[in-house]
Amino acid sequence: MRQIAIFASGSGSNFQALVDAVQAGTLKANIKLLVCDQPGAFVIHRAQSAGIPTFVFRAKDYENKEAFEGEIKHQLEAAGVDFIVLAGYMRLIGHTLLESYGGRIVNIHPSLLPSFPGKDAIGQALEAGVKITGVTVHYVDAGMDTGEIIAQDIVRVTTGETRESLQDKIQHVEHHLYPTTLNHLFLTTGY
Repeated sequence: MRQIAIFASGSGSNFQALVDAVQAGTLKANIKLLVCDQPGAFVIHRAQSAGIPTFVFRAKDYENKEAFEGEIKHQLEAAGVDFIVLAGYMRLIGHTLLESYGGRIVNIHPSLLPSFPGKDAIGQALEAGVKITGVTVHYVDAGMDTGEIIAQDIVRVTTGETRESLQDKIQHVEHHLYPTTLNHLFLTTGY
């Protein structure tokens, strides 16, 4: 069974979906650690409520990315983590973690990559006037949402769609697609 860490920066709705999937037995993994770069984020409360250990840091308290990623790596090793799952973590992963966990870091993004990478993918989709957007699960590399795509699902954009309504539709898809894709990945690749 995979020993995973989840990295998140915000409210943690995808974190909660993964916790729920593990508790339901539909995701065959142990969540060993939450890594969060925002001390006030609601995801920390979610982790505490689920009894999941947390490592919370502020990047500005470290000399550079290598320094805080070095501390994260130490925390991951101490917890016995062998796979990293990004769930709304708003930082690019750097060399320190990529070198140690390359091929074992995945992310979920609220668009059909390669369309609308980076921040505010939902706003980008609305601004572009697309009729279809979606969700992508992909491996993480050194780029911004450029890693190999693992799975995608579509979300239709309806007339009069608001940012909030589209976000709700996308999150609904994310909360199903992410645990399902991870479970399939773990079972078929030996991760």
